[in-house]
Amino acid sequence: MVTQKIRQPIIGVLGHVDHGKTSLLDAIRGSSIAKKEHGGITQHIGATEIPIETIYEICGPLIKERNFKVPGLLFIDTPGHEAFMSLRARGGSLADLAILVIDIREKIMPQTVESINILKRYKTPFVVAATKIDLIQGWRNSQNRPFVVAIREQNEIVKTTIDKEIYEIAEQLYSHGFSAERYDRINDFTKNIAIVPVSSKFYVGIADLLLILIGLAQKYLEKELRVEDGPGIGTVLEVKEVKGLGKTLDVILHQGVIKKNDVIVVSGKNQPVVTKVKALLKPRPLNEIMDPKDPFQQVQEVSAAAGIKIVAPDLDNVIPGGTLMVSNLNNIDNTIEKVKSENIIDLKLSEDGIVIKADAKGSLEALYYELSKLNVEIKKADIGDVSKRDLVDAETSEDPFKRIIIAYNVKVPQEIYQSSDKVEIIEGNVLYQILDKYNETIENIRRKIEEEKRKNITFPAKIKILEGFIFRASKPAIVGVRVLGGTIKVGMKLMTEDNKSIGEIKSIRINEDVLKEAIMGSEVAVAISEAVVGRNVKAGDIIYSDLNENDIKELKNVQLTYEEKEILDEIIKIKRKEDPFWGL
Repeated sequence: MVTQKIRQPIIGVLGHVDHGKTSLLDAIRGSSIAKKEHGGITQHIGATEIPIETIYEICGPLIKERNFKVPGLLFIDTPGHEAFMSLRARGGSLADLAILVIDIREKIMPQTVESINILKRYKTPFVVAATKIDLIQGWRNSQNRPFVVAIREQNEIVKTTIDKEIYEIAEQLYSHGFSAERYDRINDFTKNIAIVPVSSKFYVGIADLLLILIGLAQKYLEKELRVEDGPGIGTVLEVKEVKGLGKTLDVILHQGVIKKNDVIVVSGKNQPVVTKVKALLKPRPLNEIMDPKDPFQQVQEVSAAAGIKIVAPDLDNVIPGGTLMVSNLNNIDNTIEKVKSENIIDLKLSEDGIVIKADAKGSLEALYYELSKLNVEIKKADIGDVSKRDLVDAETSEDPFKRIIIAYNVKVPQEIYQSSDKVEIIEGNVLYQILDKYNETIENIRRKIEEEKRKNITFPAKIKILEGFIFRASKPAIVGVRVLGGTIKVGMKLMTEDNKSIGEIKSIRINEDVLKEAIMGSEVAVAISEAVVGRNVKAGDIIYSDLNENDIKELKNVQLTYEEKEILDEIIKIKRKEDPFWGL
């Protein structure tokens, strides 16, 4: 007979980068994993179990005579930057409740808005942890105190300041469609979002936050938390090599039960992987599954919701971020089809675009989502290290802005770099840095294209022959000039104000230095091939670059400076004195 029981709710922790999400969990579990992540930012979803006994202990007198059926809380620590939308969405979809972490001084930031949108999308109830209250000027540190106790120990200025800051957060939340208030002033939690002020550094407000979460779960989510002891379903967080165990899976089990020796079907690179559980390892309470302080406990079975490590053979092709389902041999084909359908990467691809690679489904979706916000076309999106096939796919694009491979948290073999002259490769482990690199790469490509265009086009330029700096009269004439606008270059053809050609610049010098070009404001000596001082040029003359009509057509496709545009207008006027339709 199938039995039902109350599982612990899954709590998603979301918010802006650096607003203190991981520090908040550290304060609860008494560990510190923030420094283990790239850039100090949590890159993958982690899981921490807080048993009800610990909640009773932390909350102490706040609980009074209340008893809870809920066996504890399972926290999912999601990435904090807006770039991880898909991972957050995965966290949001798994979460029964969420904590939206907001720095009480910085308030709602762009990444906070993205978190709010996820919570709206999945209709996930949430509370706000207003962090870093200890940084409010004048705050008297109260170690290990509930907020409602610590606030009574503060002076009136601090109390007023905290009320003002919380009011501003509530005002911002209202603009996103939520009514919010400080938690101890709320009568109806179905109508108001609870704001709990906390200091992770001094463990202030932790008890209040846990009490609100366990209370909301008990009162409003009991029906959703009832689970059957059916086949387990989970999400793979990471595939990890462990000394003495080989390849292992870090998994959040969010439905049913998994046992030692169960047959499991897991998302794979090409097709689902069918394998058998050799061992189930569970972190001890308050340990984070991805980096536990203490050794794992080996258990015979685990019920949802839980973070577990699974030891099993043949895990090489398992995809992080994919689905895990417990099956039996009679139902294996059906389970394989379910896993396939759960993990279809449904991304809209273009016939021409860049190539993106990532280490996990969620990472790939996050990268795709952020690039789509930049209107970047993508023709290939795949999981795994960059391959020669990826390089060939990128090289086939005729558009230089699309000959790009982005490698998010995956390897790029050295031979790929050695044969990637036509392709720009962007790699990294922190997504927002990858996006910055992408924007830089696009700017560099644009700059190179502009430079190439400028090499083959004569640009508008204007110089003045200086009085007293006639060094040679002819063959070629060498004169001192000031560049009034534009850039003069060796090989540039020149003309006088009355549209007479005087040859080209043979050389540019300043003192003993030989230059290829000189920019506006420079005073240099130039040799002009067909100029003859006293005959077709003289000191004080204004000289222009001699453009032809083909140059005019090409100049329409490049970016001119303000000065170049003015000079171009002057050149066109000179040319049209002889030909009214010149340049049209």
